[in-house]
This record gives sequence, structure tokens and C-alpha cells, in this order.
Amino acid sequence: MAVSTASTTWQPGAAEFVARTFERSDYTNATRFIWSHIRRHPTFALVMVLGSLVNAALASAVPIFMGLAFDHVLGGGGLEYVGWMGLAIIATQLARGVFQFMRNFSSEIFAQRIERDLRDEIYVSLLSKSMTFHDMHPSGEIMARVTNDVREVNFMMNPGLNLIIGSGMFLVMPIFASFAIHPALALTPFGFLLGYVIAQIYYVRSLRTVAQDVRRNFGIMNAQLAETLDGIEVIKGTAQEKKSEQRFHDLVDQVRNAFVRQGDIEANYWALLLLGIATVTGFAHAALLYRQDIIAAGAIVNYMGQIALFGFPVFTSIFAYARLATGHAGAKRILSIIKTETELDQNEAGHNQTMRGEIRFENVHFGYATGKEVLHGISFTIQPGQTVAVVGQTGSGKTTLTKLINRIYDANQGRVLIDGVDVRDWNLACLRSQISVIEQEIFLFSRTIAENIRFGRRDATQAEIETAAADAQAHEFITRFPEGYETVIGQRGVTLSGGQRQRLAIARAFLTDPRILVLDDSTSAIDSATEDQIQKAIWKAAAGRTTLLITHRLSQIRWADLILVMRNGRIVAQGDHDTLLQTSEAYRRIFAQFEDEGEPAHVHGA
Repeated sequence: MAVSTASTTWQPGAAEFVARTFERSDYTNATRFIWSHIRRHPTFALVMVLGSLVNAALASAVPIFMGLAFDHVLGGGGLEYVGWMGLAIIATQLARGVFQFMRNFSSEIFAQRIERDLRDEIYVSLLSKSMTFHDMHPSGEIMARVTNDVREVNFMMNPGLNLIIGSGMFLVMPIFASFAIHPALALTPFGFLLGYVIAQIYYVRSLRTVAQDVRRNFGIMNAQLAETLDGIEVIKGTAQEKKSEQRFHDLVDQVRNAFVRQGDIEANYWALLLLGIATVTGFAHAALLYRQDIIAAGAIVNYMGQIALFGFPVFTSIFAYARLATGHAGAKRILSIIKTETELDQNEAGHNQTMRGEIRFENVHFGYATGKEVLHGISFTIQPGQTVAVVGQTGSGKTTLTKLINRIYDANQGRVLIDGVDVRDWNLACLRSQISVIEQEIFLFSRTIAENIRFGRRDATQAEIETAAADAQAHEFITRFPEGYETVIGQRGVTLSGGQRQRLAIARAFLTDPRILVLDDSTSAIDSATEDQIQKAIWKAAAGRTTLLITHRLSQIRWADLILVMRNGRIVAQGDHDTLLQTSEAYRRIFAQFEDEGEPAHVHGA
């Protein structure tokens, strides 16, 4: 049950499911993780860099042409030369536009492909996680990482990295151009570059912590939103809208405050001051050289134009480096999900056989959290084809017991064996494909009825789907819908009644033809008029396969080959109905209570 997150060089380890691996991804840290995705698209990266380089060079050409034209006019030359300089500026800027388009187009494709790869990778990673992981992480928080954090990495690439590389070229070109005017004039641009780099290092380091706070608070807010939407019926039913609104408002304030702190850091941006100093210093230096007749007046125009190019990296980097910090924080959160692994493993080389259906628990202990056991020393044996009823008060551990059979969770101590083989030694896909579980809370997808029934067997024909539905007593109500089996049901099946949802779940189980069938109070929402038909369908489904019934219905309990009586996470009695009535006081009390309350005794959920 342990969940661990490695902090050193890491490669994917245990996983319940691995659709495919991502060998080219480097999970050592967020920076190397991002770089491993960047280098997958070298062509677009190269075009982006090339476009940035040529764009900066052509931008630097404008003040050169202007300086030449200025000197020509001051020297008494005609306007024809000025016209040629103007045409040269127009030509270079048209070419510059082409290279800008190449840079921006490549960077956008580059960013979108990286976003696509990251979404793919984190989605596969989430599918591989065990229920322990999903129990510990709110779905809204996970959704924030899959959607918003991945999007932030996209923005880090474009416009973030695009502007950083593009503006970086604007930092280099003025140094070379200034040196060409006069070597001494390169001093100010070089000094500015040095100060700019130091300012950016300080800026990014300051942003890093607050950017992580922004992402973390956004995830918390998103988790609260998802929880509210999932529990909206409870909120409305208890008139808690005002308190829910206030709670969400407080979380929104936390997100806002984190953004404000980020804005404060962005406001204290030293590169703006450096630009002003460079402009004044550069102009003074050039004027001094002019007075000494070392450079011409046109050189001052050219030089100041080169200094002005620093304005692009200064003003864009306020935004670009913020995108870099936020994207890096997002990548770090994504990586923390991917690197979290559990002890459950798909065990591809494990036991892979058709089950007979024997189930044996040997002194099994289990708890969802360390030090808090739910099951204590559970031991029993179920023979292939037997039907077993599990009874007990609410919270006695009935549902938990069944989740160890198909390895939704693993026992902390002891063993769970199927056909004499420890479930941990089975190939996980083979194990689960032969066990069908119908939960208390039925989950249906926002798809057609036919797609929901065939979910466990994608190759099922329409005839097989209808047969399974008929066996589950669902065919009749399905055909009453205008679209029949092609009717799209709402999320979680909210457009259906409880009984209809459960019958669809039973049909889905029938279609997979499992060797072991677990029904977790699966007839609790079925009306009495339908119950007899459903009972017949369950008896039919149980024939020839091992069946576990978590139930409070006397008819199902009496019919079972074996009854397990649970109390406080322990099996206090086991045997058939007649034997337990004679030997177990706990069973007699439960049975008597069922009789007093009449069927269905709904107070006894699983």
C-alpha cells in the first residue's frame, strides 16, 4: 500500500497498467524532463532558433542603414542614396517578416506538440496508478495538473521560450554591431548584457517559489470546485450554498493573492533601470567619441539604434520569464504525479490461465492507512462455483474484503489466493478480466447504453449486448427509449433511475462472462416488482461461476452455499444458513433483525 516518490534519477517502476512507455522522457528533475520533450522535435527547435537569429540580424540592419543615410545627407549627398537606403530597410524588413513568421509558426507547432505529448504521458501515468494513489489525490487537483499545468508548459514554450530565444538574439546583435562602429562602444552593450543576465537570474529565482504557490493554490481551488459539482445535490439538499460559496471565495482569494505576489515581483524589474542606464551611458560615450572626431554623427544614430534594440528583450522578458517560471512549476507538478508509484504491478509475466474460481483468504490483514486496520485475520475458502453471501453491519468490512480479490488493493499481511495462486502472482490484466464486480454505487459513462454494456468487452456484437440486457431484465426499458441502445445517458447515468442503472451494470457483468462475480448490494435500488426477475437473472449468472453476494436480502442469504458473518473487520461465523442459525448468535441477531424490518432491510448497506 505504500506510495513513494523518488527524488533522484528515476525510471518508471511498478504500475498497474502500462499502455506504452516513454523511454525518451527524462524524469530526473523538471528541467531535464522539459528538455527531454524539447529534443524530440529538433527541426522545429532549429527553425525557431534560426528564425530568431535572422530576425535580430535584420532588425540590427535598420539603424545601420539609417546611420549611413544620415552621414550621406550631412556630407552633402543627394537623396538618391537615401532612397536606396530606404529600399534596403524595406527589403530587410520584408525578409524579417518572413523569418518572424517561420519562428512563430515553428514555436507554436513546437509548443502544441509538447503539450500533446505531455497530456498523453500523464494520462497513461494516471491509468497506471493504483486506487491507493487515487484515494489520496482529489480528482479536481489531478484535473488541474492534466489540464492547466500542461497548458502552462505550452505557454512556457510559446510565447515564453520563443520570446526568450528571440530576445536573446537582440542582446547579442548590438554588441557585434557596436564593435563594428568602434571597439570601445561595445563596452556599454556588454555591460548591459552582464547586468541583464544577473537581473534575470534573480528575477527567475524570485518567481520560482511564488509560481509554485500559484499552481498549488489553483489546484486546491480546482479540487474544491470538482468536489462541489460532485456533491451539488447534497449541498442543495442541506441548504449549504452560502457556506460553499464562502469556502470557494476564500480559495479564489488565495489564488488571487498568489498572483498579486507574482505581480509584485514583476513590478520590481531591474532590467528596466538597466536599459535607462545603458541608453544614457551609451549616448554619452558615443557623444564623447564624436567630439574627439573618432566617429561620425551617423555612427551615433546607428549606435543608439543598436542600444534601442535592447528594449525588446527588456519589455518582453517581464512576461516571458514569468511564463518560464510558471511552466517550470507546472512541469514539476506533472512530474511529481508521474514519479509517484505504488507497490501494485501489472506483472506481465505472471500466472495467466483460465480460472476455476477457487478463492482462499489466509490470515489476511488490511488497512487503507498505515496503523488503521480494517480487516483482521480473515481466513476462509470458497470452492469453485459456490455462491457465498457476506453479511454484517455497516462498516464491518464486507466491501473491503471483495476489493482484495481483484487487487484493487493488496493485503498488508496474509495472502489472497485464486486457484491456489497468490493474486500478486497473477498477471493483473488476466486476473481482473475474469472477475466482474457490480458496486453499490453504479458508475456509467456519458456514452450510449450499448457502449456502457460492452465496456468490458469491446468486441461484443449487438446481439450479445441485447442478450446480456435481456438476462439483466434491462432490454424492455431500453427499447422504450426513442434511440434504444443508442441512447446517450447523462454523466454517471443520472438520466436513469437507480434500478435502471443497476440493471445496466448487471448486463455489463453478464457480457464479460466472468469466472468470479461479485455483487455488492447490487439489487438495493431495484423495486419489488422487478426484484423477482432480477433474482432469476442473478441465479442464472451465478450458475457455473463463483459468486459473492454482499446483501441484506433474506432470499439471497438463504440461497447461498456459504455465508460469511462479519463484525468489526473479522469473520465471526461461517457456514450455511441452517448451520449458522443453530451455531451463531451473531447470525441469529442479524437474521432476526432482517425479518423484523422486512425485505429489503435498507439500513444494512455494504
